Amino acid sequence: MSVTISTIETRKNHPSAVSADAEIYYPDTDETIMPEGIQHFLLSVHLASILLAFFASRNDAKVFGNVMLYYEEGKPKKFVSPDLMVCFGLEQFPKRVYKLWQEKVVPSVVIEFASNTTWLNDVSSKLALYQKLGVKEYYVYDVEYAHLPEPLMAFRLEDGVLSEIEVRDKRILSESLGLELVDTGETLRFCNPETNEFLMTMEEMAAELALLKAEKQNGGK
Repeated sequence: MSVTISTIETRKNHPSAVSADAEIYYPDTDETIMPEGIQHFLLSVHLASILLAFFASRNDAKVFGNVMLYYEEGKPKKFVSPDLMVCFGLEQFPKRVYKLWQEKVVPSVVIEFASNTTWLNDVSSKLALYQKLGVKEYYVYDVEYAHLPEPLMAFRLEDGVLSEIEVRDKRILSESLGLELVDTGETLRFCNPETNEFLMTMEEMAAELALLKAEKQNGGK
């Protein structure tokens, strides 16, 4: 088949369609998001590592921390960066940032660690945003025990509304995680309701492993 000049001009004037998203840069960091301190950082790392270990056998469970979550295609200023979030239904981790329109999976659980500069936003605009996105469970924990009416606040999606749920005896069951969030009075921990035991931290796992190793070297005595 011959190619005429008119054919070439037509193809030149009407290039192949390119996704607008491919031409927009979505940063993986933002200079307006600053670390709140060592306590917040360590708690985020500890809880994330605990959940990663707990869900290690589930390929569809993904745990993120401080990732840029973009929720409107073509609008790189429309983002939020949860301190901790858990998504179910993902086969693999996104490579750089979390684009909601591509992943098509809304976080089931979001946990924010309140601070002097974030607590009001955590229980107002972020609460409204997570409700709009359809997050099933939202928790806000006051790391410093100085800002919120209660150190641990819980919200659950009911009829499209993230309604506050009473935290009794400093603990609340996460239906999505199958775990209880417990305010110990010093920190936030996860508890397995089936065994009524806290999930071990990495430090506790290391200590138990060292103990088992020592017992083995001593002949099990």
